[in-house]
Amino acid sequence: MSQSIDIPKIDTLAQELAAIQQTSSKRIALLGSRHVPITHQKLIEMMSYALVLGGNRLVTSGAAGTNSAAIKGAMRADPNLLTVILPQSLDRQPRESIEQLNQVIHLVENSDNDALSLGEASALCNREIISRCQQLICFAFHDSQTLLKTCEEAEEQGKLVTLFYFD
Repeated sequence: MSQSIDIPKIDTLAQELAAIQQTSSKRIALLGSRHVPITHQKLIEMMSYALVLGGNRLVTSGAAGTNSAAIKGAMRADPNLLTVILPQSLDRQPRESIEQLNQVIHLVENSDNDALSLGEASALCNREIISRCQQLICFAFHDSQTLLKTCEEAEEQGKLVTLFYFD
């Protein structure tokens, strides 16, 4: 019996192997849910710390949870290798996030999106983030529609996507 070869899987495998072997720094986007247990936030913080310490540039957004943990780890490793892109202007962010965001050197505000709902602004922001990266690491729940759509769009653009589910 003959087997058919699934070409997309071979391309994905080759892409993943190339990413593992790449020794130069990469632009990595790290995104995820706001609703993350503290233990998971600590793991995400350690991951972003290690990625930046390895010379990679990290791009994320400014929300609580996953993104806040990524910011914390990157800031500890090298604040110059972190870019935070906000879905709306800084003053539209939650009070608990603003103090952390004020310390970010490379902060991009999208004040043009202030009239949009947070969901719409977040979707646009995520598109901008994946346009700036080579690889996307995402932490989501199975019902995190905006994040799952972002992963889909990143894959369609040929980005390497690693998706972790909390549930």
